Amino acid sequence: MSFGRPPTFSDFKPTPPDRGSFPLDHDGECKAQVMAYMNCLTRHTGDATPCRVEGKSYLECRMSKGLMERDDWSNLGMQNVPTSQNENDPATKP
Repeated sequence: MSFGRPPTFSDFKPTPPDRGSFPLDHDGECKAQVMAYMNCLTRHTGDATPCRVEGKSYLECRMSKGLMERDDWSNLGMQNVPTSQNENDPATKP
């Protein structure tokens, strides 16, 4: 039995997915935000619900740096998530 080259597909033209794929952050522009999100997931044993603020911060960084297309927060499921931990903290309000 021979395992040669895989067959070639001369008519194959790749197309990007409609959603769910975006450029990698090769320069680490959003590294602080992704590390905060990952640390939060670790603290909460993988439960993303308490980490939504960090997730929103990460997505905002990606959108502002052009690493993903800007989208409405409601399309991303983040419309009711504050932009920072302190936004809902009564101790930080004047």
